[in-house]
This record gives sequence, C-alpha cells and structure tokens, in this order.
Amino acid sequence: MVALSNFLYPQNRYYGEVKPENLVFNANLQQFTQRVGYISALASNGKMSVEQAFTQIDALWQQVEKSKTQLGVGEDPFSA
Repeated sequence: MVALSNFLYPQNRYYGEVKPENLVFNANLQQFTQRVGYISALASNGKMSVEQAFTQIDALWQQVEKSKTQLGVGEDPFSA
C-alpha cells in the first residue's frame, strides 16, 4: 500500500531554509501541484468542464495564498 501511495502522491525533497513554516508551505505547494495535475487531466479528457476546472484551481490557489500569509513565508523579517 505504501508503494501505491508514493506513486499517487509523490513528495519531493525540500532544498530551502529548514524552518517549520517553510516545510509546511512546501507540503501545501506540492499538494496544490498534485491537485492541479489531476484537475487538468480531468478537463483535458472531457470529464470536467474547463469552467469547473478553472473554478477549482482558483479555489486551490486561494488556499495556497492564505497559507503563505498565515505562515509568514517570504516576508522580510527586517521590513518595518
């Protein structure tokens, strides 16, 4: 079962600065790309309309942006 899970939901290494918020955001970003891939495949194969695909991808992107803001990733700690 582990091999199937690794095949369906592969995780890539993180090469950036190792901080908890960066690792969580990286995981969120990888999950976003996986879901976008599945949605794109469904739309390409006619299983979902382009409008539905766009709506779902937009909602996922909003979640990524929200997590980035909540985690404080990419903010300059020295800016006032």
